[in-house]
Amino acid sequence: MKNLPKIHQKFFLWFFRCFCIIFCLSLPALRSNTSYAATIKIGEINPLSGRLAKNGIEIHQGIEVAVAEANEAGGIGGKQLQLISRDDQSRPDVAISRAEELCSWEKVAALTGGYVDSLVGPIAAVAKKYRIPYVASASLQKELAQCENPYFFRVSRLQDFVEPLCGILTQRLKPQHLAILHAATPGSAELAHDLERCLNTKGLKVKLIEKFRPGTPNFTPLIAKLAGMNIDVIVSGGFTPDHILLVRQLKENRISPKAYIGPFGIAYESFIKIMGKDANYLYSTCAWNPGITEPGTETASMAFIQRFSRMFNQQPNTTSMHGYTSARALIAAMQAVLHNGLPLTGDNIRMALTKLDLLLPMEHLAFDKTGDPLHYKHVVVQIQKEKLVVVYPSDRAAGQPVYPMPPWDQR
Repeated sequence: MKNLPKIHQKFFLWFFRCFCIIFCLSLPALRSNTSYAATIKIGEINPLSGRLAKNGIEIHQGIEVAVAEANEAGGIGGKQLQLISRDDQSRPDVAISRAEELCSWEKVAALTGGYVDSLVGPIAAVAKKYRIPYVASASLQKELAQCENPYFFRVSRLQDFVEPLCGILTQRLKPQHLAILHAATPGSAELAHDLERCLNTKGLKVKLIEKFRPGTPNFTPLIAKLAGMNIDVIVSGGFTPDHILLVRQLKENRISPKAYIGPFGIAYESFIKIMGKDANYLYSTCAWNPGITEPGTETASMAFIQRFSRMFNQQPNTTSMHGYTSARALIAAMQAVLHNGLPLTGDNIRMALTKLDLLLPMEHLAFDKTGDPLHYKHVVVQIQKEKLVVVYPSDRAAGQPVYPMPPWDQR
């Protein structure tokens, strides 16, 4: 510097100061780019507001547990997972726009979440358009698995509700006068149809199939019809609010069926808290609950419960486990892609999902060629002393069903 002419010294100092200023201003962007490169984006769309918010939040919490679990273990391929959540507001049109945003703007590697098929279906269509894998957390409608969408996968299916219900009705309960009620929704209607067909093949006739609108304010006319037909077992494909009202009005009208079975919406601690002792002896189905887990996964199940409880200060339920399972499927598939030294593209993740073989608390997870789970299974539970007790099938049973259930005035 001392040997340089003064004009050159001034130019050098000016250039050095400019360089320092530009470098300092660039640091945030450099940090941002480094952070971006070190993360893998997973998109999640759930009804976090609107009429389905309770269920959507439960799924979201399960997904958060899976992501936190993976990140605490070091992420995948040396990168942390970044969960980008969007609220579809319980509306199909909003679900479409949120999926478009995640796929086109956020450039997520894959999608998960989703509750009820009216929301899952539109998301699946957008995922197919962008060739991005979508593992739905809660989906039952058979039509969605028949749409030739190679990017659509799900961790639940309707058949595995039907089979245990058909089994306990034909093998254990054997009602003389059976009624199947169903909500006016695709999944509930398909459940009623498929259950009736299964029962008919096993020689059990259904005396009444009746449709009702979800959120029906008064079941009294339907109850009068059930009483007039001497119905002894009721299978109701309604949802939690429907069960609460129908069971209460059965009690008010002193109608005591031998069994009341609600495949959806009863196997929850929240339902038992609301109903109290009136929940006793009701039947439902579930794929997982605290204390009810796939054999051989007891340790993993307890670890999930403990982590969930730490994160949210409450117990998980079967809905949150569905969210956890769908996210675990995506994480495992992405791990397989990176382990094989392949780029994390939608097609590579999709191919890894088709080869998935994963033992989780809810199920031994593997997908068939349509994206349906091969080993998803429900058990039949009965509420006894305000606790869920597995009563079917026999190899999973923790107790015997109380049948017929005691009349309301003898409890």
